Amino acid sequence: MLLLNSENFEQEVLKSEIPVLVDFFADWCGPCQAMGPVVEELYEKEGREGKVKIGKVNVDENQALAEIYGVMSIPTIIAFKNGQEIGRKIGLVGKEELVKLVQLG
Repeated sequence: MLLLNSENFEQEVLKSEIPVLVDFFADWCGPCQAMGPVVEELYEKEGREGKVKIGKVNVDENQALAEIYGVMSIPTIIAFKNGQEIGRKIGLVGKEELVKLVQLG
């Protein structure tokens, strides 16, 4: 799983040749901690096979990225394809919703 920041976001997400799911989170956020295992499970199933990249953005450490992408509540999961946002989910969601979001299945 990628740890994303202002320095690597463009290369890892916007220039990626495969879809990318980005989890905007904070360490202190209870719902974010609950969402972590769901994102990890998707990474283990789909990310390791190279179907999708999965990255995390700590909003406390990367406020500029959160602002650019209009992240007002966390957790926020944004799916990117060909450098464009193709969908977003806010709050706790299941793995199936994330798969649909990134259009894997």
